[in-house]
Amino acid sequence: MGILEVKGVGKRFGGLKALDNVNLSVRENTVHAIIGPNGAGKSTLLNCLVGKLIPDTGSVTFQGESVLGRKPHEINQMGISRVFQTPEIFGDLTVMENVMIPCYAKRDGSFRLHAVEDVWSESDIVEKAEALLRDVGMLEKRDSHAASLSRGDKRRLEMAMCLVQEPKLLLLDEPTAGMARADTNNTIELLKTINAKRDITMAIIEHDMHVVFSLAERITVLAQGTPLVEDTPEKIKGHPKVQEAYLGQAHA
Repeated sequence: MGILEVKGVGKRFGGLKALDNVNLSVRENTVHAIIGPNGAGKSTLLNCLVGKLIPDTGSVTFQGESVLGRKPHEINQMGISRVFQTPEIFGDLTVMENVMIPCYAKRDGSFRLHAVEDVWSESDIVEKAEALLRDVGMLEKRDSHAASLSRGDKRRLEMAMCLVQEPKLLLLDEPTAGMARADTNNTIELLKTINAKRDITMAIIEHDMHVVFSLAERITVLAQGTPLVEDTPEKIKGHPKVQEAYLGQAHA
């Protein structure tokens, strides 16, 4: 059994069948990519995993516990964090302040002046924030305003913010979207480091095949809301159904 299990998930929007009997198993401490052409149901599936949507059918469990019906901050407390296509940061704050803010998050999702578990001192928070910025290569920019950062550095900052709560599963929605190739490659290396150093499982939605085949240990391919195949990258590349649906054009 994987750390994340999706079984028989279906979702309709009126007459549109966005997901149809989707099964997915993400193994612990691996990087699992979810790919497919536009309209395949990738974003709908991701939204079901983080509490933004509730499936019409099926189940979603994380470490054996259902995530269905839970609010997003409750899912975060279970150990699941999400990285969005556009980095979600506080542009008018410094890099350091951005990382310190999640340290004050309460278990009910609010941001009162109490640290996680209500035990961290201010010095503890500063030390933790500095360590996270060091891990993502952003410590030297701690006093820079977040709005002034490059796309790649904003992504690094967002990663540090996600890691504050020490998640077990990181869901990434096109983490390299809009990046230059150099920033993309840097982000790939960052994700590899985080996965290895912190034992964090990752599930990635991504269109860039360079990113997918650089990171993923297993890949699930969706087409029109239905899984075509789930396998290793090596077997996915040559699978005729996958080539016909997606990879044949995208990876030529």
